[in-house]
Amino acid sequence: MENQLWRTTSVLRSTSRKRLRTRLAKGQVVRARRGVYADGPIEDLDALRALLLCLPSEAMLSRHTAARLHGFGVLPEGAVHVQLPPEIPRPRLPGVVVHHSAVPVEPVLVRGLPCAPAPRCAVDLARTVRRLDALPVLDAVLRAGVVSRDGLVEEVLSHGGLPGVRQARSLVPLADGRAECRQESQLRLVLIDGGLPVPEPQVWVLDEDGAGRYRLDLGYRRRRIGIEYDGLSHLDRERLRYDRDRANWLASEGWTMRHFTDRDLYRRPAHIVTTIRALLP
Repeated sequence: MENQLWRTTSVLRSTSRKRLRTRLAKGQVVRARRGVYADGPIEDLDALRALLLCLPSEAMLSRHTAARLHGFGVLPEGAVHVQLPPEIPRPRLPGVVVHHSAVPVEPVLVRGLPCAPAPRCAVDLARTVRRLDALPVLDAVLRAGVVSRDGLVEEVLSHGGLPGVRQARSLVPLADGRAECRQESQLRLVLIDGGLPVPEPQVWVLDEDGAGRYRLDLGYRRRRIGIEYDGLSHLDRERLRYDRDRANWLASEGWTMRHFTDRDLYRRPAHIVTTIRALLP
């Protein structure tokens, strides 16, 4: 059940500042943000509702923040992102990034909060973040099922000549909802941008009975080449044992595996391309 929120002016119509301070001290009300109070502990949605009370009525959540609410928040948020029509001055609020939208759009309600529609969030991000982060957004929105590829194409067209639209337009055809995490998407993009054939995401390797035995992050099925991103979860002892059993079985089935880490992905992507190119005829 969501908390009730009040602006300071509303609270002071029924109580004094002294009484308000007393209620705050006793925990009967809490400060949601400057100028907004709540009748219980503040959680994420309450904090967003409190923020919107401080903004013009035309404001809507956008980009990173709205993407998270729509179910494809794969990028670190850092701040709350909101959007206003260009004729309304940007307010300055701590922890808030206000964007002016050059392309009008009607908000949709997500969990009771006004948000930019999912296609708008996805394309706004795809044209404004770095290329390596843009494809993960497009993969994630397809995986979440809230936008189709045709919907992304249509949205890109509506952005006309806005900054970064070329990047978004070039990446939409590469988007694949089978990718399961940001790093998998980034690894795939490194290979594509390196001039290699497009690898298949989430490749199932079948056992002798035709059942799926293991699934690889990326691969070239016909060549039996598997490519994986190893994050911190692979440092667990039980996971290490599982990984070794898996690696031995795949090798016995003729698969050549290559594993990469955050160092490869973010510091030496050329090494990834060189390594995989050497395996391809």
